[in-house]
Amino acid sequence: MSGVTDVLVVEDDPGIGAALVRGLEREGYETRWVTTSAEATREKRADVVILDLGLPDGGGLELCRRLHDDTGAAIVVVTARGDEPDRVAALDAGADDYVVKPFGFAELFARVRAVLRRTQPQEAVHTLGPLCIDVRAHRVTVDGTDVALTPREFDILACLASDPGRVFTRREMFARVWGGHWYGPTKVLDVHIAAVRRKLGRPELIETIYGRGFRLAVDA
Repeated sequence: MSGVTDVLVVEDDPGIGAALVRGLEREGYETRWVTTSAEATREKRADVVILDLGLPDGGGLELCRRLHDDTGAAIVVVTARGDEPDRVAALDAGADDYVVKPFGFAELFARVRAVLRRTQPQEAVHTLGPLCIDVRAHRVTVDGTDVALTPREFDILACLASDPGRVFTRREMFARVWGGHWYGPTKVLDVHIAAVRRKLGRPELIETIYGRGFRLAVDA
């Protein structure tokens, strides 16, 4: 999955909608918010849709089917209706997951990450010059020699390798590596980056783009 993940929020409650947008943007997602079924049907692109079925102009299940067909997005339904027939109907209409109100944002965002892993699996092996990253095996080699990284260091390198040459902002990297749940000093990212560079023995492989973030060099 390359680029910033695009999330469409379809929610008519202004308090919930605004809170979802703020939380998703903190998680590093590009977020759009609409409040009616009519507005949502005009949307033709999204990686994930967070969909409230109880919209003022109705047709929640039909909208779910249409968004599934038109955007190919993963759909997380959010609704006050939690009975089993309602859940089954939503899943049959194309939803990938189902969250009942009231819900915790941490759980909802974890479900978003889970459906993304299921629907948009990352490439298993990334090879860039002397560097090879096997995501499934959690193995890194440089010039054929194994490099021992901590789980966090590996996740940082795998994040950068998911789209070589693209600049990942600090916010994106915290969202993807820490799950958006890091509230300490942001300098911790620089410490981990320095450790990865040192262990790779090729510091030029990870470039710092001052004022923007980091990227995996494509011409190192």
